[in-house]
Amino acid sequence: MLRTSIVAGMAALVLGVAQPARAQDRVLLQLDWIPTGEHAAYFAGQQRGFWREDGIELSLTRGYGSGDTVSKVAAGAAQFGVADLGAVLAARAQTNVPVRSISAVYTHSPHSLFVLRSSGITDFRGLEGKRIAITPGNSHRLYFPEVARRAGTDPGRIQWVNTDASAMAAMLISRRVDAAPFYSIHWYYQNKAARRAGEEIVVLPFVETGFAIYAASLVAHDDTIARNPYLVRRFLRGAQRSFEWARDNQPEACRLHVARNPEVEQDDCEGSLRAVMTFVFNDHQRRTGLGRFDPERLAFTWRVVAESLNLPANWDPTQAVDTRFLP
Repeated sequence: MLRTSIVAGMAALVLGVAQPARAQDRVLLQLDWIPTGEHAAYFAGQQRGFWREDGIELSLTRGYGSGDTVSKVAAGAAQFGVADLGAVLAARAQTNVPVRSISAVYTHSPHSLFVLRSSGITDFRGLEGKRIAITPGNSHRLYFPEVARRAGTDPGRIQWVNTDASAMAAMLISRRVDAAPFYSIHWYYQNKAARRAGEEIVVLPFVETGFAIYAASLVAHDDTIARNPYLVRRFLRGAQRSFEWARDNQPEACRLHVARNPEVEQDDCEGSLRAVMTFVFNDHQRRTGLGRFDPERLAFTWRVVAESLNLPANWDPTQAVDTRFLP
């Protein structure tokens, strides 16, 4: 009987070793825009194997704006996405889109105005009569009235110049407009172009007026959260490992990013990634915990979004977030 048990045990061990490894969960992460250095942590983490080690085979695809990312995740075209929290709140409040933010990424918004140093503009005061480039649906214009109010500027006296996103930097550098809205994390490579024209770009961050709202976040479909919380937990663990590694290894993270996205130059990637890390890792993040939302800042974010889009101010923004599965 003992001999039989030993033989059976050995056979089971051999069969166990011979079993194929557990299949990886195939997951698509939909970005919010083209893969600039802003997204280096995701591409570096993928190539370092942080998700694979947790049973996830991650693919990434470019985005076409946060609203489009929310729509694609809602439709099931991607399991996870990167989208501005404002877009998630608006979609949830307007039509109850079944998508929630499962982690904060940027603790405050990179929204800003770019101006030329030669223009003499140094802050948001006295912008009345100035020409500011803008693209259709741009969130900078939605948020600008609140920023102007805080700075003592009349937003009704701004001359908005409609244009295509690809033309904004050129219009600013050629002085056809006085200012252009950009995320501040894109200053490095835009300023390179300005320097070639003998100019220098100065950044006016919205947050300097006290306009501190959440921005980029990681999102998932309600069904994914409800039916596969283990997948959500592992995905978030890979995301946090990726950001922490990229923070500590920025040149290498950018080398990995450029290897996958050769249209991005190494120094441009490093310039963007340096800026990104100040939005992810900072005093606010240390107080709340990486990826978590502070109730007060979440409420203020919704107030600004609601005022901008004429939505009910008393709607509860916690309906659009779920951070239970953060590490």
